[in-house]
Amino acid sequence: MVFASDTAEALEAAVRLANSELEPDTLTTLEELEAFFDEFEYTGSRPTSRDLQPVRSIRHQLHVMFTATRDGAVPLVNAILQQQVAVPQLVRHGDVDWHIHATTDDRPLAERILVETAMAMVDVVRADEMSRFDRCASDDCEGVVFDLSRNRSRKYCSTTCTNRAAVAAYRARQADAD
Repeated sequence: MVFASDTAEALEAAVRLANSELEPDTLTTLEELEAFFDEFEYTGSRPTSRDLQPVRSIRHQLHVMFTATRDGAVPLVNAILQQQVAVPQLVRHGDVDWHIHATTDDRPLAERILVETAMAMVDVVRADEMSRFDRCASDDCEGVVFDLSRNRSRKYCSTTCTNRAAVAAYRARQADAD
């Protein structure tokens, strides 16, 4: 793996969150936010209805950061870290050994997501791995693809887009055969 597990998980979570803004919007209820929180095992207090709108509002910011060039991502990352007054510190919790957090668990969820993502992007920029991010290959999708595969072969942002492409390719082959 190219990145530490906590970095990869923060990026996967943030990409999923950024893509949740696409049609259909998949983050419209507190239950959906709670499911996202649980899936990616965020620390700190569970989300409440007060967290839903702030988390929804950072999705575009994340999307812009993931689709930027390396030099374009740097000021975005720095702005997040500065605005959130991020102070890196070593922590361990649950089954996770020592790793870096740059905000405390009592901060609002949207802030925690932004800071964790910005800290993960520091690793991406330093490793010159912005090519791990791309746009979905589906013509009608603006989703972000985060590709951790060795051969960098991931083309689609979701199973839905992958399946649509496979069905279209199958139908095209059937039409050519007829």
